[in-house]
Amino acid sequence: MSTSDFSQLNTLAQEYGMLLPGSTVLCAVSGGADSIYLLHRLTLLRGLLDFRLVAAHYDHQLRPSSGEDAAFVARFVEQWCGKEVYDHGKELPPVPLIVGRGDVRAAAQAKKAGIEETAREMRYAFLQETAQRVGADVIATAHTADDNAETMLLHLIRGSGLGGLSGIPPRRGNLIRPMLTTTRETVEAYLNLYGIPHVEDESNADDTYARNRVRHQLIPLLEDYNPGFVSRMIHTAAVLRADHDYLNARSYPVLQRIRETPEGLLLPAGALADLPQALAVRSARLVLQKVRGGDSSCTSRHLESIVDLARSPHPSGCVDLPGGLTVRRVYQNLLFTFSPFPHTFSPTLLQTEGDTWPEGSLFGIRCRSCLCPEQPQPGVWYLKLFDRPVFLRPRQTGDALCLPGGRTRTVKKLLIDHRLPRHLRQRLPVLADEGGIVALAGFGPDQARLAQPGQPAVSLAFLPGAEVLPWYDELKKERKADYEAFGTRH
Repeated sequence: MSTSDFSQLNTLAQEYGMLLPGSTVLCAVSGGADSIYLLHRLTLLRGLLDFRLVAAHYDHQLRPSSGEDAAFVARFVEQWCGKEVYDHGKELPPVPLIVGRGDVRAAAQAKKAGIEETAREMRYAFLQETAQRVGADVIATAHTADDNAETMLLHLIRGSGLGGLSGIPPRRGNLIRPMLTTTRETVEAYLNLYGIPHVEDESNADDTYARNRVRHQLIPLLEDYNPGFVSRMIHTAAVLRADHDYLNARSYPVLQRIRETPEGLLLPAGALADLPQALAVRSARLVLQKVRGGDSSCTSRHLESIVDLARSPHPSGCVDLPGGLTVRRVYQNLLFTFSPFPHTFSPTLLQTEGDTWPEGSLFGIRCRSCLCPEQPQPGVWYLKLFDRPVFLRPRQTGDALCLPGGRTRTVKKLLIDHRLPRHLRQRLPVLADEGGIVALAGFGPDQARLAQPGQPAVSLAFLPGAEVLPWYDELKKERKADYEAFGTRH
């Protein structure tokens, strides 16, 4: 191993903690030049840096000759990655190889996805499963400086933010790329110098793929303007990555303001609205990554829409995102949720003995026959006996009632004044019969429906669901004086 090559690999590995003493490294090997170079380098480094090495190959079964690639990798590991004995007497065993296979074409057809995307998903799933099985701390892939330059150009062509323009990250989770500062020219020179064999993937010559066109057409053109283009891109990627990491670090505090609720994750709108645009957009991406478990899967336009929603003067609104995620403005908060909200519920006959809870309703209602007591039980209302059927139904235009201790008000105005989120309002049950509204869940009965002490009555209690409970607790505090003034503790 040349001193310069060792320095390149070791410097990047040390900077990102890739090859730690005592760790286990799983090396992904396709059989191509880059991955063979990486496996051979890591085989030589394992004794010097004191880590355990395991090789892994995945056969995508996309070509008739793909089985030959797997056989080549097995021969290479046996011949070039065998047992080693060092001068100080330390003996290292042969590098083990694990091979996986999958029918990528069939899987892509089944889920109506692209071949490249499916192949990548299945390959990385195999690598992660294998890493877990062998106890690997990291998975090393053979992305080179040329791969990174191609990625940066593809992102520039398609349109990207700083994260995309900084290229492939040297480390993401347990994935490491020790060769990001190593050029393809260096790889080829090394393999030729030592007579190290590798296979050629014929798909690398197919210019129907955008990456191959960038590799074979665009980069050679750019090298006419700057012969050291790929090497300069190594430096450019490092500069952009440093800026990207710094801005991300400035954005992470927003995650501390997230609160979990039964409906989803709740974030104060001001956590995004008060930030400069660059930090606000990044913070929105970090929140989405938390919601999705690491994958934001959103464009810059989606992120900007979330920030616009946070800054909107309107207390309601929503942004629909890929994957079924919805961001809702709920007064001074943003609610991130995957839950498909039922917009309403079906009218349901109230059971005068027992509990009634329509599917989709925010509240259930508990009723019992009784005599109206002199001292009401906390949390219970006492109504005159019903002389006709009572139904639980969603609110309707013009619904109004006179709550105890108050004046006649519309249901719409009550819900706005007491800040029930807009997307929940059609799920708040109204108790009504042919004569009008009997009660409004959470608020109480119409004053004319209350029984007098000693009269036969129906006791009425509201049963809040988990997603409405925080709002209901606040409502009870706000209306406590009204209830107590009327003589009903609630």
